[in-house]
Formats: sequence, structure tokens, C-alpha cells
Amino acid sequence: MKLVAGNSNRPLAEAIAAYLNIPLAKCSVRRFADMEIFVEILENVRGEDVFVIQSTSYPANDHLMELLIMIDALRRASAKRITAVVPYFGYARQDRKAGPRTPISAKLVANIIEQAGADRVLTVDLHAGQIQGFFDIPTDNLYAQPVMVEDIKKNFKIDKLMVVSPDVGGVVRARGLAKRFDAPLAIIDKRRERAGESEVMNVIGEVEGYSCILVDDIVDSGGTLCNAVDALLKGGATDVSAYITHGVLSGGAVARISSSEMNSLVITDSLLPTEAVRVAQNVRVLTIAPLLGEAIARTSGEKSVSSLFD
Repeated sequence: MKLVAGNSNRPLAEAIAAYLNIPLAKCSVRRFADMEIFVEILENVRGEDVFVIQSTSYPANDHLMELLIMIDALRRASAKRITAVVPYFGYARQDRKAGPRTPISAKLVANIIEQAGADRVLTVDLHAGQIQGFFDIPTDNLYAQPVMVEDIKKNFKIDKLMVVSPDVGGVVRARGLAKRFDAPLAIIDKRRERAGESEVMNVIGEVEGYSCILVDDIVDSGGTLCNAVDALLKGGATDVSAYITHGVLSGGAVARISSSEMNSLVITDSLLPTEAVRVAQNVRVLTIAPLLGEAIARTSGEKSVSSLFD
């Protein structure tokens, strides 16, 4: 087995390598003067089972191209099998036609990864589970929930806990977490007027006296999250925290969350935490390196990955 890492999240790749006790393969990913990407694999990978670790995070297009070129370089170097390990699958929010004459970019990205030469894909908390069907190669969608469950057990009184979905689309994810603690479930009913903006309408469920945990897959601008926190506190919640897998946190999101009445925002290191995230008082980062490392080991050994979540 060989591990190859791009530039999107080097610390996560190194943590995965440390978990597996395997050094990262020597690989040069650099740019020419015009920012064209060049990749060179600096060791023999012929006949190897290779895992390419690369999130398509900001700048999304650069990191996506790095992933594609690394896959192509490995294919031409006669790697036996190439698995694209994409902790954060960018473009996943474009999983359907949202209006006339709009693309389904998630399907396009899936096609490109396949055409580059990937034999399988390993990702974490896809925005929509059906994106697995956009690939015609085996695709494993891991869940960060087990990592979050352990952290919640350490930091919350389970008997006064309520799990909250920030929108109707995330109910399945929130219900799965609520079942782990036999906790009640609430839903935020929101109306989105424009992309990137949301208006919280009301809370479905009795949250008074409960410690609420908002659960979602992506936090981007943080506007929806902060509106949801305000609505829950108005509804009588004692405190509100959020557990969200992918902390995109673009623009002034971290400042917005830091100034909100949210107790804490807990994200994973599927994306490289920015300096703003590292210094924020109410933002914490959980590592998913052991989860990904174990999934990689099981994939390479042809063992069950789904048993990780039993």
C-alpha cells in the first residue's frame, strides 16, 4: 500500500500515515509560472494499491486539478489500484438542477475523477447520499458521527440533550445521532430567499429546558447556523452547540460564529483549519484521521468498511 498526498490538507494526510504506520510516498506537486500544476511521483508505485488523499477545499478548482493530475500520474506509473480519498467532496451541493439551465456539477466532478483513472472513491459525509450513485466505481461514504458521539458523551449531560436539524433536508442525519443517545429531535423550519441567505421561521419541537445540539454536514457562511441558534434560545433552550463535519467557513463566518451566542462549534479536520479557526474561542476541531486510516486499511485488506459504524 502507498499513500500519496496533495497540498489541500497535508496535516490530515500525515496523521493518517502515522495511524497506519506508513510514510507518505514522495511526491512533488508544484506550479509553473503561469500556475499550471505539475505532479511527479518520486518513487516506484508499479503494482501498488495507492490511496490519494486530497480534499477539494478552497481553492476548490486548484485542489481538484491536483487530485486529477495525481491520479493520472499514478495510472501512467502502473499503479495496480488507485483510490481517491476525498474527505471533503467539493461541488456536492450542486447535486441536482436547482433551476432551469443550471448544471449538476457533482455528477460532472464524479465523471472527471473516473476518467482520470480512479478505481474507487472514499469520502466523508456527502452532502447528499445519492451522489454515491453518480460514480460508476465503488464509492464508500464514511460518517463522522462515531467521532462526534464520543465527544458529545464527554461534554454533555445526555438526559437533557436534544438533537436539532437546521433544516428539513438534514432530518435523517439528525435522527441517526438522536437514536445514539435516545434523545428527542427538533427541526428548524427555514425559508431561503437567496443563495447564501436564510431566514429562520420557527422551531418544530419543544426545546425549552434542553441543551441543544445542531447537526449538519457543511457550515459555510454560518448565517443559517447563527439564525438557528437565536431561534432555539428564544424557544427556551438552555444552551446551543453545533457538530458539523465540514467547516468550510468562508468569508467572515468564523467572526460571525465567535460573536454569536453559540456555546461551541465542533468541526472535523476534513478541511485544513484556517488561522481564524485555530484562534477562535468557541470553535473546536476533531480529527477524523483514525477513521480514515482504519477505512483505508480495511479497503486495502478487502475487509468490511460498513462494520466501522455498527
